[in-house]
Amino acid sequence: MSDMPNASEPPAVASGKRARGVDRVIDLCTQLHRHKAPMTPRELVEATGAPRSSVYELVSILSEAGWLEVDRDGRIFFGRAMHLFGLDYAHHNDLISRARSVLRQLAAEFNETSQFCMLEGNKYTVVLDDNGTRPFRISADTGVRIPIPWTASGRVLLGDMTPEAITDFIPAKDFILPDGREIVREAFFAEIDRAREQGHAMTEGLADSFACCLAVPVLDQGGHAHATLCFTIGRDATTARRDELLKALKQAARTLYGH
Repeated sequence: MSDMPNASEPPAVASGKRARGVDRVIDLCTQLHRHKAPMTPRELVEATGAPRSSVYELVSILSEAGWLEVDRDGRIFFGRAMHLFGLDYAHHNDLISRARSVLRQLAAEFNETSQFCMLEGNKYTVVLDDNGTRPFRISADTGVRIPIPWTASGRVLLGDMTPEAITDFIPAKDFILPDGREIVREAFFAEIDRAREQGHAMTEGLADSFACCLAVPVLDQGGHAHATLCFTIGRDATTARRDELLKALKQAARTLYGH
C-alpha cells in the first residue's frame, strides 16, 4: 500500500511530486559532483534552488541509505554506498575496465599522463587517468567538466556534428580561454575537420600554456567517436616524440574499437 498515491490526490499529482523528488535528488548529487567537495546545507539550497525543507529531508533520507554522509561540521558529501555503486559500474562496464588497463600500460611505457575522456552533456571530462612518474605532470582532474573547445578531445568527439549544430551545442562563453583569449569558431570547425581526416587532434597552450594535448578517437560499433585516448605532455616535446605518442595512442585505441 505504501506505493499507492494518497487517496486525496489525483494520481497525476502524486506522480508529479515523486518526479520532482527524483529531479531534486539528481540535482543535489550533480551539484556535489561539480563542487568536488563537501557542501553546507545552505550551499546546496542555493545551488539547487530547492526549498530548504526539501534539501534537509533528502539529505536525511540519503544519509540513512548511505548515499550521503554528513561530517562533524554539518557539511554534506557522497557516502560509502556511492563508492560501491561506482565500483560496480566500473566492474560491469567492459570498456571502462579495459580502458583502465590500456592507460596503465601507456603511462608505464611512455612515462606520460594518459587519459580516457568523454563528453558529459555539453562539456568534456576525464573519465580515467594514469600519471607517469615524471616529477612535473600536466593533467586535468578526473570528473571535472571542462569547456569542449579547450581540449584536443573535443575536436575529435564533435567530428560528426555540423558547424551549426556545434554552435547550438556549445555555450558561447566556452570559446573564451582562461587567459581571456577567444577561440575563433571558424578555426575550431576547421580543426574538427582536420582531426576527422587525420584520425587525431593536437592542441597547444589552450587551457594550460605549458601543455600539449594529443587525442585519438575510440570508436563505437557504428564508427562514431564516443570517447578518446589522450596524452597530456609538455610543449617542449619534439615532433618525433609527438609522432611516437600518437602512434601508440592509435594502436591502443584500436584495441577498444567497437565496444
